[in-house]
Amino acid sequence: MNICFLDSNPISYDHSDLDSNKIRGAEKALINIALEFNKLGHKITILNNINVKKEYQNIRWLNLKNYNETQIFDVAITNNDINNFDKVKSYKKIAISHSLQSIEKFIRKKQILPYLKYRPKILLLGNYHKNNRSYLLRIFGSEIIGWSVDNIFINTNLKDVDPNKAIFTSYPDRNLDLLIDMWINYIFKKNNKLKLYITPNNINNSKFNIFNRNFGSQKELIKDLINSKVFLIPGHKAELYCIAAEEAKELCIPSVTLGIGALSERVIHNKTGFIAKNEKEFSNYTLELFSNKYMWDEIRKNLISLRNKNNWKIAAENIFKKI
Repeated sequence: MNICFLDSNPISYDHSDLDSNKIRGAEKALINIALEFNKLGHKITILNNINVKKEYQNIRWLNLKNYNETQIFDVAITNNDINNFDKVKSYKKIAISHSLQSIEKFIRKKQILPYLKYRPKILLLGNYHKNNRSYLLRIFGSEIIGWSVDNIFINTNLKDVDPNKAIFTSYPDRNLDLLIDMWINYIFKKNNKLKLYITPNNINNSKFNIFNRNFGSQKELIKDLINSKVFLIPGHKAELYCIAAEEAKELCIPSVTLGIGALSERVIHNKTGFIAKNEKEFSNYTLELFSNKYMWDEIRKNLISLRNKNNWKIAAENIFKKI
């Protein structure tokens, strides 16, 4: 099939940025899906805000604003912005949603008219996403799809962990402030040997053993993750999938979450980690994982048994069936 991906994100990016920190989950997912679709024999064109057109493994990267070809694609897949369909002609139109948009916001973002004009099927990232998106904004059809983690996480060998190290690798706007508050007021007060490594922010909390992790390439991320004993991720209402939690899972790090947003779907309670009902319970689960060797070992064994059960090849094949 002749497939076109569309992304109006202002960042100029391509396949070579997969290992960098300049793009987020939506862009990395697009790259991975495109690469796997290409391996399946499909002809792929990607239109985004790339500065210079490129071709990689028979995938064309072209500038969205300058595109003026007249060909008709079999499928056009847009990342979020439905207005992108104005740029191409296609027999089938698919929109991957990465946000919880109210009808009011949908109208404000000028999505409603192209939505009614192009009638795209909407791809959603989980049950939380589906349950919190208005039925009116998926009346032309919707499917739940799944992401994966990059192969670098799947192929990394596990190592011994630092017995006192916890880590948070999501973005600071994903309730990092709430995690810091719980750490200072509950966790660190009861065990001041513990250390928390976080995505860099502008506040110095080193007196509470809160340190900035390296915010760079995926190799640097894995270096910080691989020896962590516990992954702490409160969750956020805007979190529709949370690749960070999947990366920690693939590296077999037990997680503690409040289950906000899609985190209740990423963590299996008492199997891959714990879903706490409140801040006190979150703190108690965290402390227990550090002090109870039997509990941590059991969660770790469960995670190891689930390792390498998903990859982008499997995810892309499932996505293709739903478009």
